[in-house]
Parts: sequence; structure tokens; C-alpha cells
Amino acid sequence: MKPLKKKIAGVILAAGSASRMGAVKQLLPFKGKPILEHVIANAHKSALHEIILVLGCCADEIKQKLDLQESLSLKPSIIKIVINNEFIKGQSNSLKKGLNNVSMDCDGAMFLLGDQPLVTDVIINKLIYAFETSDLPVLIPYCNEKRGNPVIIARPLFDRLQSLSGDTGPRVLFKEFKHKILKVPVDNKAILEDIDTKDDYKNLNLKFSKP
Repeated sequence: MKPLKKKIAGVILAAGSASRMGAVKQLLPFKGKPILEHVIANAHKSALHEIILVLGCCADEIKQKLDLQESLSLKPSIIKIVINNEFIKGQSNSLKKGLNNVSMDCDGAMFLLGDQPLVTDVIINKLIYAFETSDLPVLIPYCNEKRGNPVIIARPLFDRLQSLSGDTGPRVLFKEFKHKILKVPVDNKAILEDIDTKDDYKNLNLKFSKP
């Protein structure tokens, strides 16, 4: 892995109540592990400088049931768990909680969704290296001309992110900074797929079920 000039923090947004799922979505089993555990492990295997996990709804249960030691193996890394007790205020609140814990030496933040277990370290690294060679402050992955996640926001826009409110994420900035966006083609639909409903979860498991 090439040495990086820029340091990127990974902020995993996993504080929501998953009202449409009717269960603790972060802990739903997938390939023998909770969904969120896959997200953490993929982030940890990548070139991210640090990982900040933002929990909210059912935070104590999630912390108790996640096997972080197994997911993170022996690779040294900075892992921070941040509890957002005001998760009901929407994603922007969790985003800001995570952002407040990004180390000062980080040049940007990648916002990962806690319900995208198929976004691998390979995808994450592709985005990191694209950001590394660009001067643009916003990076967005695209697959089949559709916008996906995770996105990267450079430090100069952190103050703008702090002004967000309600159930919104970084996408609010996309129109405002449309001429300062790096669009990265990713040949993997994983960046488009999250687990919002019972059907989403069923389809995820069907895709990987044994014949």
C-alpha cells in the first residue's frame, strides 16, 4: 500500500432506529456476523487513518453484541465509539457528532453507512486514493451513473457540515458545491445498496445464500 499524503477519517453512521425494519438493523445477522460488524471490519482493513463509530438507538445492546476484537484482528488503528443520545433529530445530528471526533490531523472525512456491509475495503481504498490525487473538496462514487455512498468531504467544508440540521447528510452540499465535486466511477452496485426494509434484508441474504 502506497504511503498517503492525506489522512482520512472514517465516520460510520449507525445511530438510527431503523423504524422501517422493525428490529435492531445493525445487529441483523449476515454471513455469520451482524451487519454493522462487516461495515466496521471493511473500514478497518482499508487505508482509513481512524474510524469513528456513531451509535444511538440501542447503543448499549449493540456494543455488547459486537465482537470488535474479531473484526479488527491485530492491526493497530484508532477506533472511537461516539454515542448520539439525540439520534431522533436525524442523520445530520449523528454526522456532526462524528465530525466533532475527527482528529485535527485528518484532511477529510469519509461518511460510511452502517447498513452497507458490501462496501469493501477495496472500494473504500479506491475512493481514498482518488481523493489523494485531487484538489476537489467533495468526492462521490457513482455506479451506472447513479450516486452512491460512502462520500468524502474535505476539512475546509467541515464548518459547512456543522450547519446542517434534520434528517440530512452530506448530500445537502452537493448542489451548493456542484462544481467542486470529484465523481469516481465504481463498478460495484454495493455503493448503491443499503438495508432499509425487510425486503432489502431478505434480498441481501438471498444473494449470498448457498444453492
